[in-house]
Amino acid sequence: MSDWGIALIAAGSAVAGSVVTGWYTRSAGIRQAAAARHAGDRQADALLDSVRMTLRAESGHREFALRRQTYAEFLGAAEARILTERTGRGQSADEVLLQRALSGVLLEGPPTAAAAAQHLIDCLRRHESPDELKRAKLAFIAVAQECCRSGDRP
Repeated sequence: MSDWGIALIAAGSAVAGSVVTGWYTRSAGIRQAAAARHAGDRQADALLDSVRMTLRAESGHREFALRRQTYAEFLGAAEARILTERTGRGQSADEVLLQRALSGVLLEGPPTAAAAAQHLIDCLRRHESPDELKRAKLAFIAVAQECCRSGDRP
């Protein structure tokens, strides 16, 4: 065989080898790109889940703080009204503040807290004895504390 023939065979072999090697390299590159895309998708999903959990936790803390503030406002208004009941001295706005605070508890709930608050209001409006007022107030406090402790949220 002539030198040209050997050179053509060698060149053809080199080209064929390059094509086959290039094909396998391309295939491996495509697989690596797909794996990298899949890993990136998993990482993005994990990040989104983390952000969602953080937002839910923050929302829960805001709800807890609002409910706790609502209960405290009701209790403060009820205390002012109880003091007025005992001493006969109070301010004309006490009843309005108490009704507004009750509305907050009724809206925030849960039903057990709303019922305990309504019972305390009913006791005040019926001019119950100091012992009964104290029991109603302590019952509301117990329910409010349990709601805050258990994380009972709407």
